[in-house]
Amino acid sequence: MLAISELKNRLSAVLSFLIKQRKVRRGSAAVLFLLLFTLIMAIQFVPENSSVVVGQVSPKTFKAQKNLVFEDKEKTSEQRRLAAEKVEKVYSKDPQVSIAVQKDISDLFARVRDIQGDNSLDAAGKTTKLKAALPFVIPEADITGLADFESKDSQAVENSVNNLVGNIMDSRGGVVQDRLEEAKKTLYDQVEGLGLAGPYDSFSKGVVGRFLRPNTFVNYEMTQQKQEQAMASVLPTMISVKEGEKLIGEGEIVTEEQYVKLQALGLIREKPPLTSVLGIFLLVAMLMTAALIYLYQQNREIYEHAGHLYLLGIIVLVVMGVGKAIIAINVTQWPEFGAQFGYMVPVAAAGMLISILLDSRLAVLMVAVLSLLLGVMTENQLRFGLVGLIGGIAGVYSVSKLSQRGDLVRAGFYTSGANVVAIFIVGLVNGSPLALLLSTSLALGVLNGILSSILTNGSLPFLENTFHITSPVRLLEISNPNNALLKRLLTEAPGTYHHSIIVGNLAESATDALGGDSLMVRVGAYYHDIGKSKRPYFFIENQMTADNPHDKITPSLSTLILTSHVKDGVEMAREHKLPQGIIDIIEQHHGTSLVSYFYHKALENDRNETVTEEEFRYEGPKPRTREAAIVMLADSVEAAVRSLQNATQGRVEGLVRKIIKDKLNDGQLEECDLTFKDLNVIASAFVRVLSGIFHSRVEYPEMSQEIERRNTNGGSRKQLAGKNGS
Repeated sequence: MLAISELKNRLSAVLSFLIKQRKVRRGSAAVLFLLLFTLIMAIQFVPENSSVVVGQVSPKTFKAQKNLVFEDKEKTSEQRRLAAEKVEKVYSKDPQVSIAVQKDISDLFARVRDIQGDNSLDAAGKTTKLKAALPFVIPEADITGLADFESKDSQAVENSVNNLVGNIMDSRGGVVQDRLEEAKKTLYDQVEGLGLAGPYDSFSKGVVGRFLRPNTFVNYEMTQQKQEQAMASVLPTMISVKEGEKLIGEGEIVTEEQYVKLQALGLIREKPPLTSVLGIFLLVAMLMTAALIYLYQQNREIYEHAGHLYLLGIIVLVVMGVGKAIIAINVTQWPEFGAQFGYMVPVAAAGMLISILLDSRLAVLMVAVLSLLLGVMTENQLRFGLVGLIGGIAGVYSVSKLSQRGDLVRAGFYTSGANVVAIFIVGLVNGSPLALLLSTSLALGVLNGILSSILTNGSLPFLENTFHITSPVRLLEISNPNNALLKRLLTEAPGTYHHSIIVGNLAESATDALGGDSLMVRVGAYYHDIGKSKRPYFFIENQMTADNPHDKITPSLSTLILTSHVKDGVEMAREHKLPQGIIDIIEQHHGTSLVSYFYHKALENDRNETVTEEEFRYEGPKPRTREAAIVMLADSVEAAVRSLQNATQGRVEGLVRKIIKDKLNDGQLEECDLTFKDLNVIASAFVRVLSGIFHSRVEYPEMSQEIERRNTNGGSRKQLAGKNGS
């Protein structure tokens, strides 16, 4: 018992170790998906309830679902068999057999002559010896008579018999095995025609019967070649079926030909043969390998993220399962319409989900793969796969740039339109009846688009939460001003809210110029200062009066209050379950920057020089992505430009480039992948947006004195804008 318990513990430890190995987990998942894909394609969800047997009554009416020309293999095989049987056999003659037969005859005649010429023997002795020498039986009287003849008589008979045997064996046909008895009978007649004496007539016939053998044989190799040529010359027996054609009616007796048609059209469901299942398995394995190679070469980030691969497999698996269920639907009232249900398989749903959650180029590839598998699932009908490909690409295109959730609904209409057109065109190519074509293209095309949109909308939240993916739809949802956090920010810290909106515009413009994720950046900018809503009046943009609470506390405490808005923002974001990408921007948008205003104020107050920069820096981390770095730069630029007096375009551009340079020199951009060229593009984008915001205005005469008064009284407050307002 102890040994068994120890063995179990070791086995459990080994399994636990293997499960923890990344390659083992990924390999096991790949095998599992491969088996599931093969199972869905090879197994019928709904077995055929009605049994169709040749010679029995058909349980229902069957009509052709498509145009089809196929070979009746049984009839073709029968015709070829008959053609092979009609081929004459090819024979080959062996000349050595004729020589051997004549030699055997000559040897026997020589022994007879020796006995006949032996003078030491009397008649009885010769008879006895002849009887022992003959290899066949002839009458006793003929043997006695043969002993009385002289040897010269035997020589003449030998020559005559050999001539007869040689003639028949050397003739064109020779002596064939199945015609041996016929050849012997011919020789018997010819021997009688020689008019030999009785003993020699009997002896010669015995010689022929004993030594004559076939010298012409069947050449099986050449005969088989001729048979194969004859079989190849027989054309296949083809059967043509038109779409909508009635194959057999309910209650009619099933004939062999009708049964063959039902089989060819797939109306009689049978268990797939092992070779077919193996072929499907290899096809799926090949397509999976091709997709993984594409990801390895073109999108390494998805390839190395196991969760993304599992997500990809689940999406394809679900769409294939839904498609298989749709294909299995049997509409007995309208069999022609039910045969078109392959057009309703929502391939576009997979394209839209993969495009939204992962990558649009990968989505196009997977749509192509799914379309190919759809063609195989529908009894190798290319038309269904072709329509699925067109509708799927339309779905990917329609969600490539989402700006609001309603775009998903619009994507369903785009997909419906593409499917309707594709079904109509494919139907024209196949020669489908116009009435059926119009009904199927309109009904099934629209249903496909609606179903694809429903599947996408319905599964998107679950997939996002399960695999922790931030989709554009999720970002659009949380960017709504009615969101609880944004509403709180607007109510409790209106200055920060409007500051965040401008930062979002700046960051989005710069990200667009770089080709990054502009939606993520814009939403991240909206939330980057959400932590300020806890203590709004400690930030200059929210102070509506001349009183500044920082005038009553120490610089170190002011710094602690200002920097704490980052930590507060992260906590609030996690509490409201914001996406991780937004949390990263909130956490990194200040990096380890120095709160310079209070640092220098502390230096002025502390003459003993015990103040260090580390006490007046944000905790970080520094921006690790381009998106977080762009929000940092936009945040600093907006706060600084807002405090700039006489904001001409030249002064704005100079200040923008100075701030970016300062951040670079301070090491805040060393952990992200921005290049000097990128920084120049960002600066240009900032200047372009700020030029539209802080453009010169015409001063009204009655307002000039008020503006001058505000500029004079608010100067001290504006100094804080670049220090504690960001």
